[in-house]
Amino acid sequence: MPWINMISENEAQGELADIYSQIMEPWGGVDNIMKIHSLSIDSLKAHMLLYKTVMYGKSPISRAEREMIAVVSSVANKCEY
Repeated sequence: MPWINMISENEAQGELADIYSQIMEPWGGVDNIMKIHSLSIDSLKAHMLLYKTVMYGKSPISRAEREMIAVVSSVANKCEY
């Protein structure tokens, strides 16, 4: 299985620590799908912008429908998150 080096929440410093504090999940950590970008803050910011645009941007698809699409896509792709 491939492995991507990531900076953990307790190792993050500076701007990365600031971003992590903004995207901390209720369970107390940052989702791995975001942490995979931790070595490139520009990439992390771009991923966050894409996610916000897709999930919250103007669209004829409701928020609930978007969440359902995300769940079905994750199941189809055998995602564990």
